Amino acid sequence: MAVRVVVTGSSGMLGANLVQRLAGAGYDVLGVDLRARPGQCPAAGYATGDIRDTALMTELVTGADAVVHCAAALPSYSPDQIRDVIVGGTRSVLRAGQRAGVPRVVHISSTAVYGLPKLVPTPEDHPREPVDHYSAAKAAAEEVAEKFRAEGMCVPILRPKTFLGPGRMGLFAMLFEWAEEGRHFPMLGRGDVRIQMLAIDDLVDAVVRALEAPAEVAGDTYNIAAAVFATLREDFQAVLDAAGHGGRVVPLPAKPTLAVLRLLGRTRLSPVYERLLYKLLADSYVSIDKARERLGFEPGLSNQDAILRTYAWWRENAEPAARGGRTSRDAWRQGALSLAKVFF
Repeated sequence: MAVRVVVTGSSGMLGANLVQRLAGAGYDVLGVDLRARPGQCPAAGYATGDIRDTALMTELVTGADAVVHCAAALPSYSPDQIRDVIVGGTRSVLRAGQRAGVPRVVHISSTAVYGLPKLVPTPEDHPREPVDHYSAAKAAAEEVAEKFRAEGMCVPILRPKTFLGPGRMGLFAMLFEWAEEGRHFPMLGRGDVRIQMLAIDDLVDAVVRALEAPAEVAGDTYNIAAAVFATLREDFQAVLDAAGHGGRVVPLPAKPTLAVLRLLGRTRLSPVYERLLYKLLADSYVSIDKARERLGFEPGLSNQDAILRTYAWWRENAEPAARGGRTSRDAWRQGALSLAKVFF
């Protein structure tokens, strides 16, 4: 079992939760991020640094038993930033680990590498078919990770679905805000597609399993997602019901709504990126059989559990006026979508 673990992106949602879990279990943990966050785990150490600085990362990971590479860029970043942080940052972290003799680097990827697959549930051997700058960068970062794996490093690659939990904001904050205000919530199409997500607690559990599994088991690629999930309409309606104002999910005609949202996205008047729009029109779920059978991964929370826990946290902690849109822990600016409130 790894004793000393370095976690990149330790101020992000996954990184912060992982540091807390590992430190609580007795690991010697060092979190690395470009920016500090208040209220971080007192049992862990922290360093401020850029993952693209290979010399610094080599210094920070020297003596570590494992690195968990959580740091990334969001789809809302510019194309150049996305590639630089995701691909360049991954190469830098792995190179640093190799130079320092770190035996294991867990790489957090994404099911975005599949693009918009028509095969569901999507297995890990499905081709990588990126459709935008973000998914292309994630796919390229996996290729980098596989190169280091081929050279002898144990590199588990975890592909989580969108994960939710306390601290998650992003576009979900828009749903929560509208629900709290007693509004109905618009849905692209009928909302009868099945969209799989994931609770942050279950993702953290999968990372710990990848850290503790024998190298011959860990050094593989795994989908990580909820086992129980319903339609997007049912999950969103559960939030509106929890708000207690009688709000309802309102279906919108898919084609004209899609055209308007695509236009707004391209003119940066909407935070909804194009790949997300198309994901909302078709079933999107992956197979987790491999993670169950090899890692012993068993998700404990459903989609609905995860989204309702996130909403409960938001009601207690969110500051709706503070919208930065730079990380999944910030509420994204709603742009022109905020004007649509008058209709709902």
